Amino acid sequence: MTITELHDARRMSHARAVMLMVAANVLWSTAGLVTRLLESAHSWEVTFWRSFFAAVSMAGILAWTRHREAWAAVRAAGWPGVVSGLMFCTMFTCFMLAVTRTTVANTLVVNSLYPVFAAILGWLVLGLRLPGHTWLAILAAVGGMVWMFASGLGAGLAGTLIAFGVPVAAAINVVTLRRWGRAVDLAPAVLLGGLFSALVTLPFALPFRATAPDVVWLAALGMFQLAVPCMFLVTASRYLPPAEVALLTLLEAVLGPLWAWLGVGETPAAATLVGGSIVLAAIAFNEFVALYGPARYRRARPSP
Repeated sequence: MTITELHDARRMSHARAVMLMVAANVLWSTAGLVTRLLESAHSWEVTFWRSFFAAVSMAGILAWTRHREAWAAVRAAGWPGVVSGLMFCTMFTCFMLAVTRTTVANTLVVNSLYPVFAAILGWLVLGLRLPGHTWLAILAAVGGMVWMFASGLGAGLAGTLIAFGVPVAAAINVVTLRRWGRAVDLAPAVLLGGLFSALVTLPFALPFRATAPDVVWLAALGMFQLAVPCMFLVTASRYLPPAEVALLTLLEAVLGPLWAWLGVGETPAAATLVGGSIVLAAIAFNEFVALYGPARYRRARPSP
């Protein structure tokens, strides 16, 4: 294989990983729209059923893809799988705790720090140094997130502090997936995360009030808004630096208001449109430079 062909193969691997993350964010971002369609389920019950059905879906996916080796795959995930599962659980649970104690705006702005935490942890643990254009994109994206939700920032210190658990856990998780994801099959971590989260939230979810249509919607959330996109995350994290994965996940906060607008007529504020445009531009800039920029930037990006 020539050097040019090798660069093309790397570029295609990077492009496929980016597309997986984009697809994951499209699915993640549907949560707000679907929850608007629920009739009776409350926040803790939503978290429980979503996590429960994510675990059930992942068990089915593993049984289908691994056949008789499904249980062996869970055991083989070992302690990296447990760590990743605990981080998935923390992310699922802390988000709901945060939004019930502070504004959604506070929660999402804190979550936008995820790329910064991932970059720092990736440097400390994996020795990955980010090129200047990625740092520039991160700063611009965080600024765009603050712009989007500045009007909603306010009270709720306890919830804001709890919200920090989401980007911290997400950063630990993506570094874990990057460090051990090629040597160990970490798809079972999504199953473990769903189980852990369901167990933690069950006492607070009782008594159940969800109607039959609610349960159907929550089952869809568990499979298509958690299990499948988290599988995409596990796969993409093998090929992308943690900070780039984290930067791409900011698409969720941009797409969420869009689906609510198209689906239930919630018109986004002007600040949401401007801030979202800044986030999208920052992500597009980073991916363009990573794929087509100067050779020194491509060398700075770890090859798959």
